[in-house]
Amino acid sequence: MSLKNKLNRLKNHIISETSPVKPVIPVKQETKAELNPAGLKPVKYGEDFCLLREISYPLDYQHGLYKLKDCADAVKRWNESSLNHPLSAKGHRPEDLFFFDTETTGLGGGTGNMIFLLGHASFSENEVTVRQHLLPKPGHEVALYKDFLKYVDITTLVTYNGKSFDWPQVKTRHTLIRDFVPELPSFGHFDLYHASRRLWKHKEYALKLMNVESEMLNIKREDDVPGYLAPIIYQHYVQTQDEAVLEGILKHNELDVLTLITLYTHLSNSLLNIGSGQTADEIEQYEVARWYETAGEHQTALKEYESIAKKGFNKSFDAKYKVAHKHKKEKNWPEAVMAWEEIAANDSGKLKIDASIQLAMYYEHAEKNNELALKWTESAIAYAKELNRLAKLKNIDSILSEGNKRKNRLNGKLLSNYSPGKRRK
Repeated sequence: MSLKNKLNRLKNHIISETSPVKPVIPVKQETKAELNPAGLKPVKYGEDFCLLREISYPLDYQHGLYKLKDCADAVKRWNESSLNHPLSAKGHRPEDLFFFDTETTGLGGGTGNMIFLLGHASFSENEVTVRQHLLPKPGHEVALYKDFLKYVDITTLVTYNGKSFDWPQVKTRHTLIRDFVPELPSFGHFDLYHASRRLWKHKEYALKLMNVESEMLNIKREDDVPGYLAPIIYQHYVQTQDEAVLEGILKHNELDVLTLITLYTHLSNSLLNIGSGQTADEIEQYEVARWYETAGEHQTALKEYESIAKKGFNKSFDAKYKVAHKHKKEKNWPEAVMAWEEIAANDSGKLKIDASIQLAMYYEHAEKNNELALKWTESAIAYAKELNRLAKLKNIDSILSEGNKRKNRLNGKLLSNYSPGKRRK
């Protein structure tokens, strides 16, 4: 039986045991030069060697929603922006970014897992070049890493889950041969998986790269070799040295690194378009604001919260609560109280409890109005119990414990004020 037929049988078996995957259709790849089926050429280092594949794309080549040159434009916009953000390319040129992905013999960590393909894409003045360094068989890793490290003169690595997987794997394999190869460079790292989770964790699909590119970037693939089949295909190649069987793996990896360029462009545009009203997804807009708040850009985040609060959609109360917190810090009590009262009256989630607690604290400590403070405390307790009955509420014990302490304290104050011989405060 041919390898293709074996893989088709295995693929059907694996897919039948997992949840269905939405089929994707490819963007047609057009390159400057026609390559042989694998496009690999040997690169020798003494008696050792690895295989190298190079393919170049013009900057006006479109991969999904964007042309490659749009990434260079995003870098330029970061340099023109005063915003501080972990994904900012300020101080960098497009040539400083190194879009990187690997293929390995397994998904586990440690020395037993071997990288057999190192793929990366880099900008030059007129094009993007994808280079792929392939391990011809075990025992040639010195040549593999010598060749790879010739091109790693970079400022920032761009990966998808590379902080947790790809780069630690590179460091592990490099450690085993460090006496024979150059040192690994130090650089910044944009991990687009973590960025995607921040903005799109509310989506109804797993944030695998193939889902993100299909659902968010309009990148479609046809006849793509699934990543889980790559180790099997590579083992077949090691046994037969038939480079033709590698064509699917090489194309899969090539598309992965091109997708990193498109994804970085898209994430940058989402972050740089803040305040423009161009974000279609209100939840994404809210998460962008939260990320800027975490990054210390409080005024930028506040403006976005105010914009979301006015829309009156899914995240309006969350945003309004954030705005109220800002008013509280500035002791702008009328605005804060108005926002809390609106949330307490209309929200149907935990924010109703939080707003009621804020009102109780305000009336107890700022207004010294124990009757109203008790009213809002009892409201928070009652709604916490109701919400917990409908759906288990996180930290319910803490909420009820603090609420009952406040309730007992307020009842004590009220009893004291109404004791015989004492005037009501």
